[in-house]
Amino acid sequence: MKILLIKTSSLGDVFHTLPALEDARRALPGLSVDWVVEEAFADIPAWHPVVDKVIPVAWRRWRKQPLAAHNRAEMRAFYQQMKSTRYDLVMDAQGLIKSALITRLACGRKVGLDRHSAREPLAARAYDQTLSVARGEHAIHRLRRLFAMALGYDETQYPFSYGVDRHRWQAPDIEASYWLFLHGTTWVTKLWPEDYWRQLATDVVASGRQVVLPWGNEEEHQRAMAIADGVEGVSVLPRMGLDSLTAYLAHAEAIVGVDTGLSHVAAALEIPAVAIYGATDASLTGALGPAMTVLKSDYSCAPCLSKRCLHPGSGDIQPPCYQQITPAAVMQAVLARM
Repeated sequence: MKILLIKTSSLGDVFHTLPALEDARRALPGLSVDWVVEEAFADIPAWHPVVDKVIPVAWRRWRKQPLAAHNRAEMRAFYQQMKSTRYDLVMDAQGLIKSALITRLACGRKVGLDRHSAREPLAARAYDQTLSVARGEHAIHRLRRLFAMALGYDETQYPFSYGVDRHRWQAPDIEASYWLFLHGTTWVTKLWPEDYWRQLATDVVASGRQVVLPWGNEEEHQRAMAIADGVEGVSVLPRMGLDSLTAYLAHAEAIVGVDTGLSHVAAALEIPAVAIYGATDASLTGALGPAMTVLKSDYSCAPCLSKRCLHPGSGDIQPPCYQQITPAAVMQAVLARM
C-alpha cells in the first residue's frame, strides 16, 4: 500500500506524527509513505523507515511573495510533482485549510478529520472521507487514532514508539557520560531560571557526568556561557544545525529541556528526559514519549499561556511558577527515568 501524508509543520507537529507512522508500519507490512512537509523540516520524515520519499513544500516562503517569478516556478514544479503519482490513500493529518488545499492537488482517495475534529472545520470539505477523532486528547494520541481509522487497524495493540533508530547518528567525541540541557526557547515565560540551570549543572558534574549546552542564537549563547561559567565539566557546543545537534541528543545519557521544539526531538529519540513546563500547557501538544517525564508547575496561575508574566511577585525566582520545580526535583525525576 502506498499513501501520501500531508503534515507540513511545525517542528513539534511533525514529530507528533511519527508514533502513528510506527503503528502503521507494524500493522501494514509493505507500507510505503511519501510525506509532504514544510521545507524547513524536510530532513525529519526520513528518520522513520517507512517513509519512501519526502516532498518539501515552501508554503511559508511562497505566501510572502506569491507573484515572484522564482516562487511561481517552484509552485508549478510542486503542482506537477503532486500530480505525478497516484496513491492508494492521501491523508491530511493537519486539518488546516492550507493542508486541505495541498491534499486536493494529490491523486488518490482523500481522507481527513471531519469538521468537528479538524482545527479549521472548512478543511473537511476537501476530503472524500472524513473521520471523527475526539478532541481533548494529546495530539499524538489523536494522530494514532486517525491513522488507525483510516488504514483499518487497532492502534492500542501496539506499544507507543516513535520508531526512530538513534544509532543512525554517530556518537560525538565525548569520553564521559553526559547530560544535555535544552535551555533555549522563544518566550521569556518558558525559560527555566538561569540560577537553576547552574545548580543542576553543578549537581550533574558532581555525580561524575559532564554537561553539554547547545544554542541557536546569540541570546542562547550568552545564557549557555553563563551556565557554564566556573563549572568544570560543563561545555558549550558550537552552533550547529538540527542533524548535527541530534547526534549529541541521540547519545546523551539524559536530556533536560523546557517547552521548545527540541524537547520533541528528545522525546522521539526515546532518551531518558525531563521537560519543564510553567507558563504553557503540556497536555495537548507538549513533549510526550516512552522515556519522557513532564514536570508541570502547580502555581496558582499556571499555565497562563502568556508571553509575559502576569503575576511576577517579589521572589528571586522568576517567573514564580518555576519556584517548586527545583534543580533537586529535576535531578530526581531524571534519575528515576534512568
